[in-house]
Order: sequence, then structure tokens, then C-alpha cells
Amino acid sequence: MREVRIKDSLTGRLQTIDPAEEVGIYVCGPTVYSRIHIGNARPFVVFSLLARFLRSEGFGVRLVVNVTDINDKIYVAAQDAGEPSAQFAARMTRAYFEDTDRLDLGRPDAEPLAGETIGAIVALIAALVESGHAYESGGDVYFRVRSFAAYGKLSNRKPQDMDQGEEAGSASLKEDPLDFALWKAHKVGEDTTWDSPWGAGRPGWHVECSAMAEAELGPSFAIHGGGSDLLFPHHENEIAQSEAAGRPFARTWMHNGMVEADAAKMSKSLGNIFQLSAALDRYGREAVLAFLISGHYRQPLAFGPQEMDQAVARVEGLRNFFRDHPLGVAGEVSPEQRREGLAATPPATRLEAFRQALAEDFNTPRALAQIFALISEANREEIVGAPEAVREMLELLGLGSVADPEESAGSDAEALLAEREKARAARDFERADAIRARLAEIGWDVRDSADGARLVPRG
Repeated sequence: MREVRIKDSLTGRLQTIDPAEEVGIYVCGPTVYSRIHIGNARPFVVFSLLARFLRSEGFGVRLVVNVTDINDKIYVAAQDAGEPSAQFAARMTRAYFEDTDRLDLGRPDAEPLAGETIGAIVALIAALVESGHAYESGGDVYFRVRSFAAYGKLSNRKPQDMDQGEEAGSASLKEDPLDFALWKAHKVGEDTTWDSPWGAGRPGWHVECSAMAEAELGPSFAIHGGGSDLLFPHHENEIAQSEAAGRPFARTWMHNGMVEADAAKMSKSLGNIFQLSAALDRYGREAVLAFLISGHYRQPLAFGPQEMDQAVARVEGLRNFFRDHPLGVAGEVSPEQRREGLAATPPATRLEAFRQALAEDFNTPRALAQIFALISEANREEIVGAPEAVREMLELLGLGSVADPEESAGSDAEALLAEREKARAARDFERADAIRARLAEIGWDVRDSADGARLVPRG
């Protein structure tokens, strides 16, 4: 088993993953107040593929990705939609599962919902109150930030720079402006509530994740992941809550960079949204995956039509390689190839370098470079085992389907057709027309008849 190291956001150092125990990975998933955008998909993809790689190296892995289905933003979105918040959150949760299922990376081992973890959340808050790290005030419960001496160790922020955001609570009820809400008393207009020792209400966002992580992985686990926008205050507060309650919590912190459009962080509030479902409709799952792993996970990733067109071209280039070099078929070497061919690196050496790139802080760009280097060499001279090695590498990145290029292209088209039919059934004709145009771009016409729609290759 090779050594695998991840750069820890807390210490700034590469930390070796212990192979002697199950690798518990907890990832902050979406807050379901709308369909997820392509930026939300980045942590889902990064950590799903990390788990896949670790398993391929012989590690035992338990991947947990939560769903936040209790949140201020959900109340607002549900009111705007004219439906009960619990019903709205359940509908958006189903949409999240549907959208991420289309990435075809499998599901995490556990996907806890905050609404199903209330007992553990209340117990954690009670432990903090009992130990003096939290206090009740007017039906709310607040964490005493200054009671935890190590507060700020993850983000390295000064107190004057610590804005608690949506979990700040009511200033009139707090002992200190730095404190943040663990439990919020029920307010007029909120249509869900849970009982607690402090009265009816609901949990704060930060404590939900601390409780869900411990419930699924125990008080100490290997890796806590999520977007870099969560580093403060969300992850800082998770550390404070859990460690103040006597839980060791995560040993390594792993943060992915944001997906950015027009040089601004992609967020639902900024309006520069490209829903994952729309990206999948337009570009296909393989291009979306190729885009999301094109940069190192820790770095921001620019998003736009140009970047997505480049991803589409890379995927088509991979398909073309397998069209020219079918699996299990040895070609003949022409005299020109013998004269002009380069001294190729053996496929096994490329595969080893690929795995080593992933073992060193999950460096997908460096791993991809090994794939394209082997493809380039195999296009110059026949290399026995090259297609098989390329496929093995692509499988670890979720792109193994391109090794059967015609089936891959056909399955993408069938998935798009199914999405078009859903859009038509919902009378979303603008989306249906956009999908039809995308199908035409990838070589398929749609024929509608009394028996339903079918695909016909474009002549």
C-alpha cells in the first residue's frame, strides 16, 4: 500500500493518511434551498474520486456527505415557492440526488439529513451548556467563543475579522458579539419546529455538521472536507463545538477551491449560476467531470463557455484515441512510425506516475498529464497495453466510459433525450429546445411520433 498524503488546511503541511484504520471522510454537502450549481458539484466529485482512489490502493473508506435541510435560506425559498418548508426541502433534496446521480460516481456511504439528526444535535448542545461553553438566552443557545482558547486556529482570523454571518443570532441576547447560535427559538413565519430543553426551535447550521459527523464517523475521523468558502465561520465553529465538548474531531482538513464565473465566486446569491442539471444537459457528464478535475482541487476553477468547450474537446479526444486504438486489439507499426516514433515510456511506468500524482495531495492535473503523455506516445508508435493502461487511469477519474466511445456517446445522447422528455412533460419548452439543440451538436436528431421520441444519427 503506497503512502497517501493530503495537505492539511489547519497545519499547512502534508499529512499521511493512516492505512491501519478505516478512512472516515466527512464532506459538507449542499443546503437545499435550490437545485445545486456546478460549483456545488466540485466537492461531490473531488471527494467521491478521492474515496475511489483510496479504495483502489487498499484503504478502507467510509465517505459521508451530509444534506442541510434545516436553514434560514430554506424558509425564505419555501415561502417564495408557496409551499411548506419541509416539503420544499424534501423536493430539493430529491433534485440534488437526481442531479448528482447523473455524474455516475456512485453514492456516498452515508448521506445524513440534519432533520433526521435532531436528537444527536440536542445532546451535543446540552453537553456544551453543561460544560459552560454555551448558554441559553431568550430561548436561543449560544456558543461562548472566548471560552475556547484555540478559536481561530483554522482560519487564523483576528476577532475583529470574525463575522458569524447567518448564525450570529440576536445581538441583544448574546454575551459577546463573537458568539454564535447553536439553537434558535421558534420565530413567527417558521413552519417547522423541534422540542428541546430550551424550548421549541431549531438547530443552528454549524452544530448540525458537528453532530452528523460524529454520528456517522465517531468522535475522531481522518478527513473533513468541503469548499474553501466554508473554512470560516462554518468549519472554524465545527472545531470549536466538537473540541470544546471533548471530541477530538477531524485530523486533517481538506478544502476545495471555488468554481468562479467572471472572476467572482459562484454562489446562488450572486446570480452567476449555472445549474449542474443544465451543464449536464448541455455538455454531458464526461465533459462536466473533465472540467471539474482539470485543476488542482485546492485552486479556484474558472468556469465559462470556453472552459466547457475545452472540456468537451478533451473528452472527444479521449474517445478518438479509443476509436483508433480499440481495447485488446494490437495494431501494426508502419515504417514511418518506426522511423519517427519516440522512445515511449512503458504504460506501467505511466500508470505508476499517475497513481503517485493522486497520492501526493490528489493532484489530478498531474495525473491527467500522464494520461495524455501516454496517448501522445501511443499515437506516434504502437505501444502494447497503452489503451488498457489509459482506461485504468480514466476509470479512477470517473471517465472510463470513454473507452467504449460509441456506447459512451450514445448513452450521453439517451440521457439527454430523457431529460428533454422530462422538460416537455413539465412544459419547460425552452429547456427542451436547448437540449434538442445540444443533441444536434453531438450528432443526433430527435424524431417525435405518437410512440414517443427517438434518436436518429444525423446524416
